Amino acid sequence: MASFMVQHGAGRAIAMKAAATARERKPRHSNGTAAATAAKNTSKPEPGRQLAVVRLFPACLLALLVCVCLAKFFSALPSQALWIGAGSRVVSSWEGSAASTNVPRRPAAPLIMATVSEDISTRSPELGSELRSESFKNETDSENKSTPERKVAISAGYDPPPEQEDSFRKSPQIAVSEIEAPKPRSKMSCDDKSKDDGFPYARPVVCHMSGDIRVAPATSSVTLTMPSQQREAAPPPPRRIRPYARQDEFLLPLVREVAITSAASEGDAPRCNVSHGVPAVIFSIGGYTGNFFHDMADVLVPLYLTTFHFKGKVQLFVANYKQWWIQKYKPVLRRLSRRDIVDFDSDGNVHCFDHVIVGLVRDRDLILGRDPTRNPKGYTMVDFTRFLRHSYGLRRHRPSVLGETSGKKPRMLIISRRRTRKLLNARQVAAMARELGFDVVVSEAGGGGGGGVKRFAAAVNACDVLVGVHGAGLANQAFLPTGGVVVQVVPWGRMEWMATNFYGAPAGGMGLRYVEYHVAAEESSLAARYPREHAVFSDPMAIHAQGWEALADVVMTQDVKLNLRRFRPTLLRVLDLLQD
Repeated sequence: MASFMVQHGAGRAIAMKAAATARERKPRHSNGTAAATAAKNTSKPEPGRQLAVVRLFPACLLALLVCVCLAKFFSALPSQALWIGAGSRVVSSWEGSAASTNVPRRPAAPLIMATVSEDISTRSPELGSELRSESFKNETDSENKSTPERKVAISAGYDPPPEQEDSFRKSPQIAVSEIEAPKPRSKMSCDDKSKDDGFPYARPVVCHMSGDIRVAPATSSVTLTMPSQQREAAPPPPRRIRPYARQDEFLLPLVREVAITSAASEGDAPRCNVSHGVPAVIFSIGGYTGNFFHDMADVLVPLYLTTFHFKGKVQLFVANYKQWWIQKYKPVLRRLSRRDIVDFDSDGNVHCFDHVIVGLVRDRDLILGRDPTRNPKGYTMVDFTRFLRHSYGLRRHRPSVLGETSGKKPRMLIISRRRTRKLLNARQVAAMARELGFDVVVSEAGGGGGGGVKRFAAAVNACDVLVGVHGAGLANQAFLPTGGVVVQVVPWGRMEWMATNFYGAPAGGMGLRYVEYHVAAEESSLAARYPREHAVFSDPMAIHAQGWEALADVVMTQDVKLNLRRFRPTLLRVLDLLQD
């Protein structure tokens, strides 16, 4: 019985276990009742989950709103406050945000009145960077006509850092006032001091004018309007000047006069039809231009001294206009002005300016000295030659040092001349220089057109030494690398003063080493033309005393044949200089 009960209990346990297993398997084989029940239960969200969804929705909206506000806030940081008129101003988005977020305001900035003839949001960078990139955009009179000039008042309280400057230029949020700013007070001053310390001849007249100025090339006139309420002094008397940077009696028929007058009101002045937002400079390329020395001494160096500080923002008017001359020196002129040059002889417009210079400021020939009036920026001839080399794309800025590079010889250029002061034995001189260790080139200076100037400038810049008989070709020393050597062969006839002042002293000012070789009477062709008792040998200064024409007919027409033995020590001295 007991054994039965045990067996029966064990069987019952097994049966119960099997029944439980069957119940667990039963849902798999059901007809979807359990699945339907589960689906019915999930279709009804739980109350706690529904409440969480309701609370998250406004939080997401709030976060989105905060992001939008922050984006507007930071995008407004580079903006500037621009002023319009006398009492109202445009508040930048930065200041608007500051008002709503209790950020302290910036103090009010002073007003700066600017003349605008282009979109100020795309104004050009300083010319220094443009000189490096050699990218220029000449502005034409048609552009001036189509874009009327406006005066805008700009708050200077915020200057963007360099890394943000481009974004400021591109910013469309620029407010411009159409209100005309008052003209500067009318005044005129002329530097008509005929001579001063160290200046060997009459100085040309240069006049500076500011105010409401009308330039009328058709009548060769410049008119300064001087209403009584804007005058700083009494109206100047009318005057006529020749805007050429040299003054002597031979120039009178070669340079066009410009009349300078004043008017009591705008109605009395010529009515202007072209307005400019930059200064103007009026000068002549008549006179002695066409000779490279005078091109440099009478135009290019004075023009650099007069206009370089404008950094290209100046309008040039050229009297005695010659297209070939403009084309010849185009690389230089386009670096001094980004605007198209106006032909003062044929232009029919009346141009309005706030500042005009009639004539060119100059120092001595190929020399720039410090002067508080004429050269307040302290430009030097080293500055000018650097500018000149940059204009023509010349890359050498220092000469070779003897022995610095194994096997490399110093390069010498001997200038040949066709008409007067020819070096008759240039080939023999070149052969002797080669024997001493020079790499020698013999070439005539200059050439037709701007291409000729550029080619010869490159030839000079590629050399370490320039050799030539006294003459305009030596003005090409400006293209030598700083530290190069100039050898001037000084003809017979007491030419020391001219040699030193025209080329010797300028060479020193350009940072060049300078050597002179003085021709003996036997080396001059004058020995074959005049007896030894003639004044040209016994008293050369008597020829000078007779004036330039006598000097030009006698002394300046000689040729030279160098004594090689006598000239040899000069070349050895040059070699010594190149060792430093």
